[in-house]
Amino acid sequence: MATPLLGQDRLDHAGLERLIEHILAGGVHGLFILGSTGEAPSLSCRLRCELIERTCEQVSGRVPVLVGITDASFGDAVAMAEHAADSGAAAVVHAGPYYFPIAQAELAATTANLAAALPLPLFLYNMPSHTKVNFDPDTVRRLLEVPNIVGVKDSSGQLVYFKKLLHVAAARPDFAVLIGPEELLAEAIFMGAHGGVTGGANLDPALYVSLYEAARAGELARARELSAGVLRISTTIYAAGKYWSGYLQGIKAALAAMGICEDILAEPFQPFGPAEKALIEKYVRELGWLQGVPLRA
Repeated sequence: MATPLLGQDRLDHAGLERLIEHILAGGVHGLFILGSTGEAPSLSCRLRCELIERTCEQVSGRVPVLVGITDASFGDAVAMAEHAADSGAAAVVHAGPYYFPIAQAELAATTANLAAALPLPLFLYNMPSHTKVNFDPDTVRRLLEVPNIVGVKDSSGQLVYFKKLLHVAAARPDFAVLIGPEELLAEAIFMGAHGGVTGGANLDPALYVSLYEAARAGELARARELSAGVLRISTTIYAAGKYWSGYLQGIKAALAAMGICEDILAEPFQPFGPAEKALIEKYVRELGWLQGVPLRA
């Protein structure tokens, strides 16, 4: 889930309420806050705590809420998890400690120690492009022995690696394997994945739920059709900017065009300029996302 903002270190309460209800109306099975799309590393601890509280309060148990607690500090990650537990979250997600280079043996040890200190179940988050940390399949195999570690989200985009994860996880039937890149959602489900965590569900949640359900049902033609819709989002909304930040800029510009929340991003990123905003508004109209969503004056 994206994090609606009104300014630096200012949470958009009304926008958050609209966004949550928009996503839940699409039939999603859970919310993941404070991930990459949520700009978690750029948000203050105070704002992250506020987001956790308000999200859990509004969701009110309708779906599980997963909270990102990735931090270079072990103690701060535990503290955020404790706040998530107190607020009613169902689980937490951690991508490993970043900044210092870390060996796989060290990663396995610190992750096991973290899981033992947490009040909630833990999902691993494989995001090597952002953290410089990769959960090797053998490391995941070792971590299967930790009961409080209940799954992994892989955002590497490497299907060979993902297939190895599925092979490793087969040893523990209660261990969930989720895909990050939404362009690979159908393929991942056909391979045996349990689901996906998709940034595009901020915009068109029903599309991703329908794709998941079609893939789970083995409806190849339907899944191919819906995957084309996902790829259309990827090649329009996400491609309007020049840099990686264009993904976040595109999502927030689209949410603004839909009347859900402002397009403000946390530093160091800035909103799109007029030309890109006009392009996003054109895409939003073409994708039909204004239907049933009132435009702001």
